[in-house]
Amino acid sequence: MPRRLLPLAYVLVMLGVVPIVDALSQRPEGELLERFRSMSARAEAEGLAEPFVGVTTDGTPVPGLFPVRATGVSTEPVRDAASAFLASLSSAQRDQATFAVDDDEWRKWMNQHFYLRQGVGFIEMDEAQRDLAIGLLRASLSARGLTLTRDIMKLNHTLGELNDDNFVEYGEWLYWITVMGEPSTTEPWGWQLDGHHAIINYLVLGDQVVMTPLFVGSEPAVAERGKYRGTSVLQDEQRLGLDMLHALTEEQQQAAIIPLSKTGNNNVAEAFKDNLVLDYAGVPVSSLSDFQQEQLIDLIHLYVGNMDDGHSRLRMQEVRARINETYFAWIGGTTDDSVYYYRIQSPVILIEFDHQKPAGLRHLYPDTPIRQHIHALVRTPNGNDYGKDLLRQHFEQHPHGN
Repeated sequence: MPRRLLPLAYVLVMLGVVPIVDALSQRPEGELLERFRSMSARAEAEGLAEPFVGVTTDGTPVPGLFPVRATGVSTEPVRDAASAFLASLSSAQRDQATFAVDDDEWRKWMNQHFYLRQGVGFIEMDEAQRDLAIGLLRASLSARGLTLTRDIMKLNHTLGELNDDNFVEYGEWLYWITVMGEPSTTEPWGWQLDGHHAIINYLVLGDQVVMTPLFVGSEPAVAERGKYRGTSVLQDEQRLGLDMLHALTEEQQQAAIIPLSKTGNNNVAEAFKDNLVLDYAGVPVSSLSDFQQEQLIDLIHLYVGNMDDGHSRLRMQEVRARINETYFAWIGGTTDDSVYYYRIQSPVILIEFDHQKPAGLRHLYPDTPIRQHIHALVRTPNGNDYGKDLLRQHFEQHPHGN
């Protein structure tokens, strides 16, 4: 299991007394570790009790949505970056970080900070390894996606500051990378980033890419003080989501708004919800004008556009092809300072945005949803999260690869 550093190790690293790699001798211990281990094991046992099916509307995936095909968009930069990162690891680190491409490790991610993660942590890497790990993110993501990911990591440091400098549970470098399979031009492989408020699953098959489940969020969403004061995330997703609701007619808003009071957390497709059954709700996008549909497509692109530009264009083509099978739903207030939840769902994409109740900041806020705690996620319904449907087809065609 991955290791969490004790306070002394953090102090020594931050003061430069010892390099990061020398802090690895520090292991978690005591009641905190046992509690985290128990909670992690319980989450995995419950979440992985059933084989993967995927998010569906009725328990049965719609077939034929995700063919294996050539895209013409190179994945060579990602492959090269992953190979360089793996080459920088020690033998022990590589054993810790690598898994088979069809391993259930894909499904072992969680937003919450207590989760004990596999892989190699940024906190365990030396500076050269850390640069190569960030290089893997840079090769895989758009410039906007890289900035979002790094800012989430920085805001996790801010959360530590706001909890009496608790950098055992919260911190900029408490994020782990695993690599599934070997980087290849022909065989499937991929990588995962896992940590508090930032989870990226990135499957590569030839020149195809699937980057879901993707989880992004933060608490706080805006740093009002501290080392990273002024850093903010998900403000465009917040604003343009509300703009989308305001673009609807009164009749369309009535169809979109689910009559539930926004008193709690509303996301339903987070960690260990790979087999969620979720029917469509809200206003059908087929009833919107062309202008309204384009506004919704722009909102979707905020999320899809975290991928590298070439593959995000391909993903948006999938989204557009199913736009008349898409629904937009809303829970919560409708004013500029409201808290709310919205969902965009079609056969090929599921997006959720949610203002959450305080968790790490519960000592500063009342127990109601706040704009300073945001969760957002993207999934590929009907069996292609983690590229599972592509993997299924590949192994059917090439059994030797399994």
